[in-house]
Amino acid sequence: MKRIGVLALQGGVEEHINALLNASDRIGTPVQAVEVRTQEDAENLDGIILPGGESTAISKMMSRANLFSSVMQIRKIMGTCAGAIMLAKRVEGAMLDQRFLSLMDISISRNAYGSQLESFEALLDTEFGRIKGVFIRAPRMLLIGSGNVRPLAFHCEEPVAAYQQSGGRHYLALTFHPELTTTKFHEFFIRL
Repeated sequence: MKRIGVLALQGGVEEHINALLNASDRIGTPVQAVEVRTQEDAENLDGIILPGGESTAISKMMSRANLFSSVMQIRKIMGTCAGAIMLAKRVEGAMLDQRFLSLMDISISRNAYGSQLESFEALLDTEFGRIKGVFIRAPRMLLIGSGNVRPLAFHCEEPVAAYQQSGGRHYLALTFHPELTTTKFHEFFIRL
C-alpha cells in the first residue's frame, strides 16, 4: 500500500484526500492518505500533495512546523496552485522573506490571472484528454531549465500542468485545482 500525504495546513485538504482515494479505486492501487501537519506525519511517505491556498501563509506555517526539510526528502511531490508555487525554482511576486521548496524547473507568476473575482473555469487540453479546470487566483507557469519538464495540460497554449523527473524524484505542478473536477492527475501521481 502506498502512503501519500496531503499537507494539511491550509487549502483543499479534504478534496485532495477524496480525489486521491477515488483515483486509487479507479486504478486498483491501494493508497493510505495521511494528513501532514508535523515532521512525524511526513515520515515514510511515498509521496505528498501540496494543495492550493495562499503560498505566503503555507510557507510560514511550514517553517513554524519545521516541515521544509521533511517535505524535501519525499521523492514524489504534487503541488496545485499555491503548491505549484512552492515547487517552483523561480517565483515572481513573492514576499522577500518567503521560503520555497525550489525543486522544479518552472517559473511561477503569483496571482497572474488577477484577484479572486477573476477566478474562472476552462476546458483544458491535457495528456489525459479534455477536462474542466478550475482556476482560483491562479498563478501562471513558465517552463525553464534544460528541457526536462514535460507539459501535461494547456490553457490558451500556455502550460498549466507539468511533470519533471529528476533522478529518482518526481514533481508534478498544476496551476489549477484538479481535485475539484477530475482524478486523472491523482491517478498519474499514484502511478509514478
